[in-house]
Amino acid sequence: MTTGTSLGGTFTMGDLTVTRMGYGAMQLAGPHVFGPPKDRAEAVAVLREVVELGINHIDTSDFYGPHVTNEIIKEALHPYPEDLVIVTKVGAKRDAEGGWPHARSPKELREGVEENLRRLSLDAIDVVNLRLGGFSAPEPGSVEETFSAMAQMQQEGLIKHLGLSTVSAEQIAEAQTIAPVVCVQNMYNVANREDDQLIESLAGDGIAYVPYFPLGGFNPLQSERLEAVAARLEATPMQVALAWLLARSPNILLIPGTSSRGHLRENVAAAELTLSEADLAELNAIAG
Repeated sequence: MTTGTSLGGTFTMGDLTVTRMGYGAMQLAGPHVFGPPKDRAEAVAVLREVVELGINHIDTSDFYGPHVTNEIIKEALHPYPEDLVIVTKVGAKRDAEGGWPHARSPKELREGVEENLRRLSLDAIDVVNLRLGGFSAPEPGSVEETFSAMAQMQQEGLIKHLGLSTVSAEQIAEAQTIAPVVCVQNMYNVANREDDQLIESLAGDGIAYVPYFPLGGFNPLQSERLEAVAARLEATPMQVALAWLLARSPNILLIPGTSSRGHLRENVAAAELTLSEADLAELNAIAG
């Protein structure tokens, strides 16, 4: 369910109501999401401004850094505001070279949840996403063993709500037979729209869809159409790309990341943009 216009309105996941414009903490870590940030004081200031702007949805993971983003979140915001919803993910880890090997055995998933709890100083995490698939696309396979392990931790009270990341419609359906899914994080943006049908299906079920790489990822979106719409609206192309996602479906939640307060304010301003039918038609044509 969505309401309001500020910050894109709100959406209810289970018993959690979050602002549709959220914040992704990944960029608070060092280059390539590895090691400490260049400016830790600015990272702390960014998080505090996130809360001051009214955003109550922060996305993180203990494998960002690793440990770095969660430690900064704790430093900046603990004790946490009562309405703050922290969403994390497990299913991967970092190796000494900065790689992202899988960590999906029941034992590794439990270790991941426990590490998130410890670094964030929480007794229970609002939402934990099980990351499956590859870097940007789902991989076939059953989720029974992995999602059952997550459901067990939910029953123990370590996790309040469960989500999935980089998954197919079939995997979501299988997971739903084990425990309720409140959100799905997959790669999606104005130029990469393979999940169009999935978004509609999830909206019908009241499940949030949270696109990662909403601005194209490590290679920012480049499009003459996007730039033309941005010029007409006197906005940046990235603001228009975020506004398009908010207009795309009421169950879409945004978690754009930044390590700069100025860039954070630019992202938040995207929620106030109004796209006309002509704008939307032009942007929809980007995906061909």
